Amino acid sequence: MSLRLGDIAPNFKAQTTAGEIDFYEYLGTGWGVLFSHPADYTPVCTTELGKTALLQGEFEKRNVKVLALSVDGLDKHKGWINDINETQHVNVSFPIIADEDKSIAEAYGMIHPNASETFTVRSLFIIGPDKKVKLMITYPASTGRNFFEVLRVIDSLQLTSNFSVATPADWKEGEDVIVVPAVSTEDAIKKFPKGVKIVKPYLRYTPQPNK
Repeated sequence: MSLRLGDIAPNFKAQTTAGEIDFYEYLGTGWGVLFSHPADYTPVCTTELGKTALLQGEFEKRNVKVLALSVDGLDKHKGWINDINETQHVNVSFPIIADEDKSIAEAYGMIHPNASETFTVRSLFIIGPDKKVKLMITYPASTGRNFFEVLRVIDSLQLTSNFSVATPADWKEGEDVIVVPAVSTEDAIKKFPKGVKIVKPYLRYTPQPNK
């Protein structure tokens, strides 16, 4: 059974480049990003892990811990990190999971047989503090992920989990948000003192409430 949004993310114990971890313990009460890459010593993955390391401070600012995964072993991971650090001018400090028996990849549906029977595709999961899957994105092996989009989605998820709002297309931190339909206009005016702009009865904007 493949994972769906709202499902509890499977817990696991794993060997990583930062030692053995228990996934739930590693996340604690914060958010998590778990993402897989097809194989070590591959060019697109090298740039992806480099970009993640470059943005490490942005993830930490949002109380998000990141973990990467492939089905290669720890020795390969550790050697590859040296290449990533050298070529991408970063310091990879987040754990990379060695999922040699593919148990985690299978639990998360990271192997798509029609794409590859042996390697994980570029799956990415955002896990909330309640350990539920909040977002899933899957890219083909040929296309590198946009980690600024991952940060944008985290900003949206964290905002909408605390306020009765949704974020419109292409929304970025600091821009106006949408009042959810479940809140009446009368209640919205009380709830959002910065103002409510009514475009249609079902389309109402308000300034980002936590700014």
